[in-house]
Amino acid sequence: MSHRYPFIVIEGLDGTGKTTLRKALFRLWEGLYGVTPLCVLTTNFLAPDSAPDIIGGKYQPSADNRDSYLSAIAADKSATLSRLVLPHLPIRPVIADRWLLSELAFFAVKHGMKAAETYERLAPELTAAPDLTLVLDLETKVSMHRAQSRQGDAVRADWDVHDVQAHVREVYTAVTAAPDTFPRLGRVTRLDARRTRSEVLMSAWDALQDSGLVPQRPAQLGGTFLHD
Repeated sequence: MSHRYPFIVIEGLDGTGKTTLRKALFRLWEGLYGVTPLCVLTTNFLAPDSAPDIIGGKYQPSADNRDSYLSAIAADKSATLSRLVLPHLPIRPVIADRWLLSELAFFAVKHGMKAAETYERLAPELTAAPDLTLVLDLETKVSMHRAQSRQGDAVRADWDVHDVQAHVREVYTAVTAAPDTFPRLGRVTRLDARRTRSEVLMSAWDALQDSGLVPQRPAQLGGTFLHD
């Protein structure tokens, strides 16, 4: 941790608490170290020419746009790494809400592609792997109930249905069980999302500490933070 901050990815089904965990980690970094993390999304539209293919491939996936969507995702992730993630790591952590694992699941569910096949297409464009991928695991029935109870229009009729989400969870389970096959996921830690928010946060922070991705914990003395 002496040379830069970590690149952290949070994955999981809708309703598992990804946003809650991201916000909690954001506040924890700020509170403990006075460092404001950079938060990015799985798609950031930093490769402008790829934007139409990203929108079409995500919301109207078909055999005709599969390959163009996959190429657009690769271009966008490459741009996100080079323009956002890597330049900021020397000065602050970067936390991504979804990254690579979600893409492997999407193409498995929507296009019948094996996760290894999708990975082979995307990995060459990913110049760096996350330092840690945190996967929030929760039974599909429970995650769907949580997702459907949220306000707004985040739930999609073609995606947030039991059979689809169960398949997504199967892909997550299979991929994370073979991390050596997918090295661009970085180190992978599964977290039990049935636990309370504070317990999930503690588990995530423990995983960061176990991976050597946080500085020494500061001690407060006379209103000034000093390192132990």
